[in-house]
Amino acid sequence: MATEKELSDFLKSVERRAFKRSVYHVRDEEAALDIVQDSMMKLSEHYGDKPPAELPMLFQRILSNCTLDWFRRQKTRRALFSNLSDFEGADDGDDFDLLDRVTGPADNRESESAEDTTRRTQVFHEIEEQIALLPGRQREAFLMRYWEEMDVAETAAAMGCSEGSVKTHCSRAVHALSKALKAKGISL
Repeated sequence: MATEKELSDFLKSVERRAFKRSVYHVRDEEAALDIVQDSMMKLSEHYGDKPPAELPMLFQRILSNCTLDWFRRQKTRRALFSNLSDFEGADDGDDFDLLDRVTGPADNRESESAEDTTRRTQVFHEIEEQIALLPGRQREAFLMRYWEEMDVAETAAAMGCSEGSVKTHCSRAVHALSKALKAKGISL
């Protein structure tokens, strides 16, 4: 049985990776924070009494389910509402300016030229776009294996599928990413 400190330490150790994974999926930092927080609350409330060794698998499964729930809610919301106010300024008289809404990643690389920074940002953007275009199960397996650094068995347990399926999803994701990036002139 996990102690309160073990549970707290576990949640601290996964919060950043879980947030980044959620941002990759939902493309909204606020929603990603909500998803991670909900996942952590559910783990604490329902599975806090489990052995510490079981927490990573349980958390990954809960995080995946919370992400799917978010997508379902968004689909329903979009079907019912048209939210054009997202494109309005803070004041009703302000004109919408897309450039005000777009922000680049903060980077403190002083020795890097503007051209290198721009090129690197464009490459990261292309990679993220291609990851987002992967089918859901491939993207999920890819992020768990290569972002979360989970092994095949852990990923299979978290996804609720066989180890062979995880290997297949990862292989297809890697090949699709490689092909798409090469077509855009990006070699890693």
